[in-house]
Amino acid sequence: MGWLEAIVLGVVQGLTEFLPISSSAHQSIVGQLFFGGHDPGAAFTAVSQLGTETAVVVYFAKDIGRIISRWFGSLFGRVPRNDPDARIGWLVIIGSIPIGVLGLLFENAIDTTLRNLWITVAMLAGVGVLLWVADRVAKNSYELTQLTWLDGVALGFAQALALIPGVSRSGATIAGGLFLGYKREAATEYAFLLAVPAVFISGLFKLKDIPNDPNLAWGPTIVATVIAFGIGLAVIHWLLKYVSKHNFSIFVWYRLALAALVAGLLVGGVLQP
Repeated sequence: MGWLEAIVLGVVQGLTEFLPISSSAHQSIVGQLFFGGHDPGAAFTAVSQLGTETAVVVYFAKDIGRIISRWFGSLFGRVPRNDPDARIGWLVIIGSIPIGVLGLLFENAIDTTLRNLWITVAMLAGVGVLLWVADRVAKNSYELTQLTWLDGVALGFAQALALIPGVSRSGATIAGGLFLGYKREAATEYAFLLAVPAVFISGLFKLKDIPNDPNLAWGPTIVATVIAFGIGLAVIHWLLKYVSKHNFSIFVWYRLALAALVAGLLVGGVLQP
C-alpha cells in the first residue's frame, strides 16, 4: 500500500464509519477502483477503524468517563445497580459479546468469502430498505436512559451483522433501535458507544496481521488511521446534529444508488467480485 492510497482510504474511513453506509464496503470498492484492483483487506479495515473509534472516545469522553465511573461504583455498592449510567455500562459490555463471539467463529469467512462484492451489493441494498422501513415505523419515543436489557442485547446482535461488508455497523444498530421505538439521537449514540469495545478489540487483534500482509505497511496504515480519526471526529459532530432534525432517507437513497452502481461495474467487468 502506497502513501496516496493510505491517505485516500483514511479519508474514506473517516467519512463513512459513522454514517449508515458501510465503511468496509467503501474501502473495498475504492481500493479496487483506484488502487490496482485489490481490496485493502480486513486487517487494514479493522486497524484504520481504531482511528475513528478513538474519535468516539474523544467526542464522548465526558459521557464515557461518567459511565465507567458509575459502572465501577455499581460493582462495589456505591452506586445503585439500576443507575442509568451503570446500566448503560453493563449493556455496552453485554451488547458487545455477540460481535466478539461471531467474529472469532467466522473470522476466516469474514476475511475472505464475505468480502465478495456481490454480497456487498446485496447488503447495501437490503439494509438500505430495512433502514427506510425502520425510519417509517419508528415511534421515536424512548431515550437512551430507557434502554432495557433485552433491547441492549438485541442491538448487540444487530451490530454483529456488520461483520458482513455492506451492512454498516451504525446502520444495523440504528435501524434496530428505530424498530424498538428509540429516538434517532438515542439509537445513533448507542450505536457509537456499542462500537467502541468491539472495534478496539478487533483492531488490536488484527494488528498482528499487518506485517504478514504483502499489500500493507506500518507507515501508510498509521497515516490512514490518524486521518480517519480527524475526519471521523467532524462526522460525529455533524451526524448527531443532522439526525436531531432529519430522517435517514438521504442515506437510504445513497445506499441503493451505490448498490446499483457497483452491480453495474461488476457486470461490466470493471470490478471483480
